[in-house]
Amino acid sequence: MEIIINKNEKLKDIQQQFSEHYPFLKIEFYNTSHTEGEGSKPKTQLDSNLTIAEAQKNTKEGLLHIRSSIKVSELESDMAEQFGLQVQVFRKSGNVWLQTTKTDDWTLAEQNTAAEEMNKNVAADQPGDYQEQE
Repeated sequence: MEIIINKNEKLKDIQQQFSEHYPFLKIEFYNTSHTEGEGSKPKTQLDSNLTIAEAQKNTKEGLLHIRSSIKVSELESDMAEQFGLQVQVFRKSGNVWLQTTKTDDWTLAEQNTAAEEMNKNVAADQPGDYQEQE
């Protein structure tokens, strides 16, 4: 997977491209960095309507290559080093999104597969449709 990072691109466009390839994962952008295994604080999350230029201190553009075999920690580090973007990967768990802090050493493929399996189990446990009755 490749994502073009250019200064006029909105953060939400990058998020959409990422989620199209990894439907049970998402990335969020922050104005501060975090260390491996550490979460990002919600108050430092950036508005996804910002452009890359608005989100970066020094505008950097280029092509981001994302392999399914890359570890979450490597992706987050690459985004910071190559483009000056602080990101956190989240994994879907039922109706909530979890920061992948404890599983930063998992690959994107492992994260996505684990989330897909979790969501299959959650969907199977959900009751069927109900109708209100008087």
